[in-house]
Amino acid sequence: MAEDVLVETRGAVRILTLNRPERLNALNAGVHEALASAFEAIERDDAIRAVLLTGAGRGFCAGADLTQNMGGNRDLGASIDRHYNPLVRRMRALPKPIVAAVNGVAAGAGANLALAADIVVAAESANFTEAFIRIGLIPDAGGTWFLPRLVGDARARGLAMLGETISATQAAEWGLIWRCLPDDGFFDAALALATDLSGRPTQAIAAMKRALGAAGGNGLDQQLDLERDLQRAMGRTPDFAEGVKAFLEKRKPNFTGAKPA
Repeated sequence: MAEDVLVETRGAVRILTLNRPERLNALNAGVHEALASAFEAIERDDAIRAVLLTGAGRGFCAGADLTQNMGGNRDLGASIDRHYNPLVRRMRALPKPIVAAVNGVAAGAGANLALAADIVVAAESANFTEAFIRIGLIPDAGGTWFLPRLVGDARARGLAMLGETISATQAAEWGLIWRCLPDDGFFDAALALATDLSGRPTQAIAAMKRALGAAGGNGLDQQLDLERDLQRAMGRTPDFAEGVKAFLEKRKPNFTGAKPA
């Protein structure tokens, strides 16, 4: 039986590939459990400094596997509590950058799984759909939080209430994703991006994730204080010392991602 998530390491990058191509990588309990295990391992491994999340076959992720949720009167909240919310929280809290490489269909919770990453790139042939309205549901997996922050309230409401499919090009134009890339060589380009991130100051990226995550709920004074506290911690990291030294020596820095002594 094929693994639900393929796990591969290239340098300091851990590649996670959703692996149910016959179902467009729809999410079921097996996929959720495999992702939880994979992220737990990444959290423990200091040698891994970036994550690349993608899908096998012609889709990134078609959302929840509806063949396992047939019929009404289901407690969907229990599934969200058990699987979706912990996954999104884990991805946003991971002190390492996550790149989502959307290689095809990204629908429903699959679209929002991508948006939970730090940087989202999509192939030109990919598309995004907040498909929940089509089956009488609301966007979950963080969708109602991500959408208005990324594309604004008007577009968020349109995407959620109409469930229209938008192209990767339009998603990039709206600011839903970082960049749309050519189909040809897409995976290699996404891997190159993740590899680039893995060589940057890991502690600084972790602090950025924390600061950006807090910004929506903080007032200016709170955010300024948080920036001060985080910058104080960054000033004690080996990568800050290396960055300054490399700047003065006019060379490329060799960041290690090491924690303060």
